This record gives sequence, C-alpha cells and structure tokens, in this order.
Amino acid sequence: MDKVSGRLTVFFEEPFWVGVLECISDGKLYVCKVTFGAEPKDYEIYDFILKHYFRLRFSPSVAADVKEAGRNPKRLQREVRKQVQKAGIGTKSQQALKLQQELLKTERKTVSRERREAEKQRQFELKQQKRKEKHRGR
Repeated sequence: MDKVSGRLTVFFEEPFWVGVLECISDGKLYVCKVTFGAEPKDYEIYDFILKHYFRLRFSPSVAADVKEAGRNPKRLQREVRKQVQKAGIGTKSQQALKLQQELLKTERKTVSRERREAEKQRQFELKQQKRKEKHRGR
C-alpha cells in the first residue's frame, strides 16, 4: 500500500489569504494554490477541502524525498510549531507552482493564437467574398 501525505499552508499574500495544498504520493510532490479572499476559519477550510478537493488543479509532479515522521511526540510537536511559525512555502512547492503557471501560460498563448488566426482567416474569407460579389455586379 502506498503512503500519501498532504499539508495545507494558509498565509497572507497581499491583498488575499492564500492556501497552498501539498500532496506527496509515490515520491512525487503535487501542489495546488487556492485564493480564499478574507481570512478563512478552520471549519471553512475543512469544508472547502471536503467539497472542492477533486476540482482542484494540481501542478505537474516534482520529485520529492519522502521523510519518515519521527515517533517522538514532543519532537513532532516542536516541528509542527516551527512549520507554523515559518513564513512562506517550501522551495519545492514554489517550483511546482511556477511550473504549473508556465504550463497554463503556454496553454493560454496557444489558444489565443489559434483564436486570432481563425479570426484573421474569417476576415480574409469575408473580404474575398465581398470582392467576388462586387466583381459579379451585385
């Protein structure tokens, strides 16, 4: 059985509250960024995850080293406290988000280029049709 772990980090990124959901599965890291707006309460975050998890668009996978969690509860509690106090998100997560952003950007560019070419072709055909009608004397 494969072990899957996830972590949600919520922080304030001017002017909105942003959540970064990191999932590690099969040694690969998947990241999704969610903009909340106003500061979300714990129950709102839980409700959002339950309702919208399968609609989230995760970034392409990035190789990540999987660490086994320590069994000492005091050490575990200290690590959690350090993670909560640490501002920002991990570098691997930032790389994954940047990769997702670049992919969406290229996808947007190709779609807009195709749309622009189709519009040019339509205008050209319309102009050719008008020229033919003029030539026929209509």
